[in-house]
Amino acid sequence: MSRIADIMSTDVRTIQPQESLRRAAQCMQQLDVGALPVCDGERLLGMLTDRDIAMRAVADGLDPDQACVSDIMSPDVRTCRADEDAEEAKRLMGDLQVRRLPVVDQGRRLVGIVSLGDLAVREGGHIDEAVREISQPSNSH
Repeated sequence: MSRIADIMSTDVRTIQPQESLRRAAQCMQQLDVGALPVCDGERLLGMLTDRDIAMRAVADGLDPDQACVSDIMSPDVRTCRADEDAEEAKRLMGDLQVRRLPVVDQGRRLVGIVSLGDLAVREGGHIDEAVREISQPSNSH
């Protein structure tokens, strides 16, 4: 069984909470990613996804040059630790219906990120259960 440290990505781009939504969207486009950890220095404060920008900002008519990342980010983010088992990360992703988990140390400093793709490529084995759980329609309509 692999540890998260063995499969996580450590080269993670972050964004600061005071950055504009336009800047966040540009970073996502440039990096070809759908989510950015929001950090104040190295400390994780939340996550911002492309869906957050579309559903919380655009749908509500926020000005992307005036609104800040902190206005729409998700502050209550579940995380994992580098020394945890990869199977636990798969289970947690399925339970939470997320495709990525920030990896933090004891001080909540971001040390990496583990994605469903990381698990599929590096962990091997079957991830179909996690994919099924992540893909289930949410009950929060």
